[in-house]
Amino acid sequence: MTSPSTPSSPLSRSAVVTGAGSPRGIGRATAHALAAGGYDIAVIDIDESAAEDTAREVAGTHGVRTLGVAADVTDPEAVDTAVAAVEAELTPIGALVNNAGITSPTRFLDVSAEEWDRIFDVNVRGSFLVTRRIAPGMAERGFGRIVHLSSVSAERGGGVFGGVAYSAAKAALLGFSRALARELGPSGVTVNSVAPGLIDTDITAGRLDPERKAAMVADIPMGRTGTVTDVADVIAFLARPESEYLTGVTYDINGGSHIH
Repeated sequence: MTSPSTPSSPLSRSAVVTGAGSPRGIGRATAHALAAGGYDIAVIDIDESAAEDTAREVAGTHGVRTLGVAADVTDPEAVDTAVAAVEAELTPIGALVNNAGITSPTRFLDVSAEEWDRIFDVNVRGSFLVTRRIAPGMAERGFGRIVHLSSVSAERGGGVFGGVAYSAAKAALLGFSRALARELGPSGVTVNSVAPGLIDTDITAGRLDPERKAAMVADIPMGRTGTVTDVADVIAFLARPESEYLTGVTYDINGGSHIH
């Protein structure tokens, strides 16, 4: 655990961000944004050293308590162990951002059953397992902010970066969020989703040829790709205590490339 000399956050709550080890990813930017809002931060990533690196960086920048732990979010025992470590070391969990995910550009006629399952395991099963482990404590304490990372691909039917399996998995998260919002609302827990469009991250870097990227940017009214901060700031807004009347909502973060 990284524990600076400054006092614990005024919120006296922690935020768990999964898949936040990537240096240029949405998860790490979200950890910074939540820490800036006063949350202590727990980073859960399959790469332990990356999780610890994010935790150190966030603690050094914002002066909050942090913890980086390793876990495969598709493994219920690993999830339980990781969350138990967070509960033992940090303030009560008040926010959860299910950011861990993988993508695949494979066309449907070429996708194997194994790849389809792998995409759903990380994106959907992982979000389910982490949420199932954390949500009961939120409901018991009467406060919680859960945010799922979906995608514009789920709303427009692909055509951005991921293939059919990715679009289907991210669409499943929208249904999960909306139904869970109805269940947990009476307990003081909100559940929302964000649906980013083309965002400049480690996942997209180098995987789009310049011509295709230029064509995609030309179709964005704001004239640029999104940044991880564009997404993280919306997540931090949804995680505020003051955002208690927003639940079951999907926030589109795409620069106007998909308007509906």
